[in-house]
Amino acid sequence: MRAHYGKVTAAFAMISALALSGCSAGGDSTEAGADAAPCEASEGPVTLNFTTWVPGMDKVVELWNADNPDIQVQVQTSPNGNSGTYQNFFNQIQAGNAPDLGQVEYDALPNFRVQDGLENIAGCEGVADAEDKFVDWTWGQVTFGEEDAVYAVPQDSGPMAMYYRADLFEQAGIEVPTTWEEYAAAAEKIKAQGSYITNFPKQDVNWFAGMVWQNGGQWFANNGESWDVDLTSPESEEVATYWQDLLSKDLVSTLPSFSDEWNASFNEGQQWTWVSAVWGATTLSTGAPDTAGKWAVAPMPQWEDGGTAAGNWGGSSTAVLKGSDHPAEAAKFALWLNTDPEALALANELGGIYPAATSATELDAFSGGVDYYGGQKIYDVFADASANVNPDFTWGPTMTQTYTDVSDGFGAAIGGSGTLMDALENGQQKTIDSLKSQSIPVAE
Repeated sequence: MRAHYGKVTAAFAMISALALSGCSAGGDSTEAGADAAPCEASEGPVTLNFTTWVPGMDKVVELWNADNPDIQVQVQTSPNGNSGTYQNFFNQIQAGNAPDLGQVEYDALPNFRVQDGLENIAGCEGVADAEDKFVDWTWGQVTFGEEDAVYAVPQDSGPMAMYYRADLFEQAGIEVPTTWEEYAAAAEKIKAQGSYITNFPKQDVNWFAGMVWQNGGQWFANNGESWDVDLTSPESEEVATYWQDLLSKDLVSTLPSFSDEWNASFNEGQQWTWVSAVWGATTLSTGAPDTAGKWAVAPMPQWEDGGTAAGNWGGSSTAVLKGSDHPAEAAKFALWLNTDPEALALANELGGIYPAATSATELDAFSGGVDYYGGQKIYDVFADASANVNPDFTWGPTMTQTYTDVSDGFGAAIGGSGTLMDALENGQQKTIDSLKSQSIPVAE
């Protein structure tokens, strides 16, 4: 590996080459990005290193290795990105020994882009022509709206819908809510029966971002010269005020997400809904096995009656990290991994991946009914949700820090100190301060 690491210097941070069109999933194209480098195949056999945290990915890669003796891939399993893997990537890029490929979530890609941690693989065979193979908004996430630029291949996505206990709603005679107003009314009725409609996840700020996303809000924007940070937009305020009201009335629980206690609350019928991403289907079935056959899935409640908007929570890409000696081979593997039907099916079976590839809807895993959900074809609901995700949502270059600051504020609000809006205001200021400390221009 060779080191190609660009620090966030003042000149670099002026976004002359890297602030792009806002690191967004859409927007006008710009020529501000780095041109795609020549992408020539290496001579002789190649061994690629790939770091990921998807369970069973080693078994998926075995399919590739069996058919590609001259391009072998070695898998390193790591904790999820914000649990140390991203920092390891940056350290490795700087030292010149990063893996050829790494799993990078969409909300983390701008940070890698601003720090020059990604290879532009647009010039590699088949990459530029692959756009139509992926859900529109996910392709925008890996190109940042630049011309002649692709910095990763979409892997999976997290369109959101509402999981709900169909049996409990029916037994209680409560209509399944289709709007957020109806959802709040249902929360009152469910609390009267001794349960909660859902749990507010203070540490999952990316879940809250998905709520803002659905409501048409934007937390970040970039005009090619500076960043605009707006965690307190009217759309964000509407979402924060809504959930603050539910919290203040004790209509939602506040358990640590994905904890044993949290799982038990679903398994014992203390939680009647979970507005979550498609990957949550496996989370529920494994965490609440005693409720099999009692759940169903409906679209997210809407802010306006008759609306169809959906948010997104999660999703990753397969990125070729800066410094790879074999970008052509790495890009070829990344495309195969995220478009090959057999690879997609096995990644779903072993790792719960909901592919970003449009062809995924044709796979058996996503076309039939699911027993845990009463035989419902739940992936039809998520396919519709994916089509209704705003393609222009923008992530900032310091999302990990933003998440931490806002999460701290959410925790304080739950403890009775301040409100969710206070947390967003504080998180906004700390994000602005962080950007300025790195000499990244911020709009005044």
